[in-house]
Amino acid sequence: MTDYEAIVEQATSLLAGQDDLVANAANLSSLLFHALDEVNWVGFYFRKGDELIVGPFQGRPACVAIPMGRGVCGTAAELRMVQRVPDVDAFDGHIACDGASRSEIVIPIIRNGELLGVLDLDSPVTDRFDQGDEDFLRKIAEVFVKSLG
Repeated sequence: MTDYEAIVEQATSLLAGQDDLVANAANLSSLLFHALDEVNWVGFYFRKGDELIVGPFQGRPACVAIPMGRGVCGTAAELRMVQRVPDVDAFDGHIACDGASRSEIVIPIIRNGELLGVLDLDSPVTDRFDQGDEDFLRKIAEVFVKSLG
């Protein structure tokens, strides 16, 4: 079983003293990709106007731009609500960047009421993400936002 508390502590230490958005997103993507089982993509999309633009990530090449409200990431961003999708093939409008992905979770990144973007994790396993994963990733998003000052 994954020790989520230890990963949160590691993330907090990793980002301590650094407030650069790209540097912190890069390090968090790598940390999560290597610490979590059964994930094939971990990364950030940042809001730019009416789109989400790919940021630092780990995994296969990704879709570069996602319109707000489209796919799992765009839906999470537009609604500002976590999207936990047990089977991406059953999600109407899913954007398939990596055909191996079977489930996905997307956490909105919000700072002072402003949507910065989303944290996106994909898995090649159906129904990979549960409430425990969601709670953990919300904490990771908080650590990220706090690191930005």
